[in-house]
Order: sequence, then structure tokens, then C-alpha cells
Amino acid sequence: MAMATVKLSSPAAGLLAGGRPRRSAPARRATVIRAAAGSYSDELVSTAKSVASPGRGILAIDESNATCGKRLSSIGLENTEANRQAYRQLLLTTAGLGEYISGAILFEETLYQSTTDGKKFVDCLKDQNIMPGIKVDKGLVPLPGSNNESWCQGLDGLASRCAEYYKQGARFAKWRTVVSIPCGPSALAVKEAAWGLARYAAIAQDNGLVPIVEPEILLDGDHGIERTLEAAEKVWSEVFFYLAQNNVLFEGILLKPSMVTPGAEHKEKASPEAIAKHTLTMLRRRVPPAVPGIMFLSGGQSEVEATLNLNAMNQSPNPWHVSFSYARALQNSVLKTWQGRPENVEAAQKALLARAKANSLAQLGRYTGEGESDEAKKGMFQKGYTY
Repeated sequence: MAMATVKLSSPAAGLLAGGRPRRSAPARRATVIRAAAGSYSDELVSTAKSVASPGRGILAIDESNATCGKRLSSIGLENTEANRQAYRQLLLTTAGLGEYISGAILFEETLYQSTTDGKKFVDCLKDQNIMPGIKVDKGLVPLPGSNNESWCQGLDGLASRCAEYYKQGARFAKWRTVVSIPCGPSALAVKEAAWGLARYAAIAQDNGLVPIVEPEILLDGDHGIERTLEAAEKVWSEVFFYLAQNNVLFEGILLKPSMVTPGAEHKEKASPEAIAKHTLTMLRRRVPPAVPGIMFLSGGQSEVEATLNLNAMNQSPNPWHVSFSYARALQNSVLKTWQGRPENVEAAQKALLARAKANSLAQLGRYTGEGESDEAKKGMFQKGYTY
């Protein structure tokens, strides 16, 4: 990590009574400063801009083996490494995917896997100008002293893991923590989430990885949209405070926020226009324009809902690239089309391209929703969902 020491201009200048040295205002603020992101600064900025490129977004396939197993079991497949590899090979070898997808978040197993023909998945992505990313957190555990809330673990050994992931070809990282509105959120949980994200972001940048900053505000609850807005502003205020304290390079990060919506159990649904208005209000109040990209999570919305809401946010220019980082909202139709059968691979890949193209159009503000299937309109919210 590059270091630079701020020195006083003259040892004799400005001595106080008793010989105590007088420090200048800049020196009082920071006797020692760090060069942001070390030697990787230019690369981080370039990577972030590549991911946040017009008409493209992120395919999130970083589900843990247990969660991937749940997806596979929904179509009658066993949770084996061979089946996980087959499914992810279907996704990552889809011809033309790079037209709509700029980055793919992988689970550690996938980062080191290859196709059945021996080609590394990382190389499959690079051939389509898709940046490989990696999930680096170690999951959620109960937060002692909180209101039945959780915190995200994984800082121990993170620097060495990030260095190894970089060697393997990853160029960005993801760390997901969550905040629950029905549980408060408590000041302790918000601070823990923000501090953990900031420490992770600084460590990732030091090792050449663009950090995706993701404090997911869960859909659980019957609260209205104004309550979500209030909680989101509180969370993002804390997050950027601690990002700054940790000298994180804002031009070299990406955000993965929740959209500002009512709780999933609220009696009234909000329109895409209302969700866009509240979400953009929150972002304009909290997110500096130096941040290159806002890559929304879908969080249990239906495929069509997530796309319509994204489209509504791109009806006028924004200070940042406003796009998507979807998992279920890109994969649901794909899984149901594939059904684990080799003869369905081509049809499943077409389903992936259709969803990716729809969200590409939404990023450009040109999605209409015409011709969408009833299946794509089904919500995917699960109370207490674990990733």
C-alpha cells in the first residue's frame, strides 16, 4: 500500500509556548495519508467503467452451493458438482451474451471450473468482453446485542483470498450484507453493515478488485414505501461515511442497492413510476456522482417487475450508469426451460438472452414489457430468504 507522509515546512516555524510544535490545519487533519487504492487505481477505474457500460449489466450466479442446490432441486436435479457445472456452463457459454452482460459474479467453485471441453469459465467470459467477478463474503450470522438481526462475516483472510482471485482472473468482487426494516433496523446493525462493507471495499481495491457494495434492504415486512426510503437513506449515509473513512476510491466501486419499494406484505403495490421516483430520490441524496455504476438487485421481484422498474429509472439522464445485477430475475425462466435436459440447452440459452436483452433495453430506457409470459410476471419473494 502506497504511503505518503505530510511534513511541516520548517522545524522552527510555528513553535508554541514551551516548545510544542504548531501543526498546520492540513497536518492536523492527516499526518499520514494513503494513496487511494494503491497501484491499482487506474485499473479499478477502467474495470468499473467497463462493467458500467451502456446497455449492459451484471449476471449474478454467485449462489452458494446450498442455494444453487435449491434451484436445481426445483427442476428435479441433485445438488452435485457435475450438475452445478452443467448449469453454469449453460449460462456462461451462451453465444451473444456479452452484448447485454458486462460482468458475471461467480461463486468460488465456478471461478476455478472449466467447461466439459476444458475451457476455463473465466476465459469463456473474457472472450465475450464480460468481466469475471467473485463473491467474497462468508455469509450472514446472528449479530449479538441486536434486534434479531445479522452481520456478514468474511474479513479474516480476505486480502489473501482477493489476491488469489485476481490471479485466477477475477476483476471485481461482491460482498452482500442485509438490513431488515421489521427488525428496526437498529443503529448497531446499520453501523456493522456499513463498517464491514467499507473494510471489505478497501481490502478488495488494495488487491485489484472493484468492490460491489451491497447492503440489501430486505423486502420482508408490511411497511410502506416512505418507510423504506427512510431506512435506505440512513443505511447509505452510514455506508458512504465509512467508505470515506477507509479511503475507498469512489471512482473504482460499484453499488448494488435494493430498489425503494413497499414491503412485500404491504397492502398496496407501488407503480414502476413511484418506485423510480423514490429510488432516484434516495440515490441523489446519498450517492456521489463520482460513483460510476448503480447495479440494482432484484430481491425477489418478478422478472418483469424488476425490468419495468429499471426502465422507469432510465427515462431521464442520471449522474451514474443505472443498471442491473440480477440473479433470480435473469435465471428463473432459464431454469424452467432447461429442466436439466441436454436437448433443452439451446432453448434455455435463448431464454437467458431474452431476459438479458429486456434488461439491456431497460437500462437504455426503451423496454415496453410487450410479449412477456405469465411465468415472467410471477413474483419470487420468499420470506426470510437466504442466499
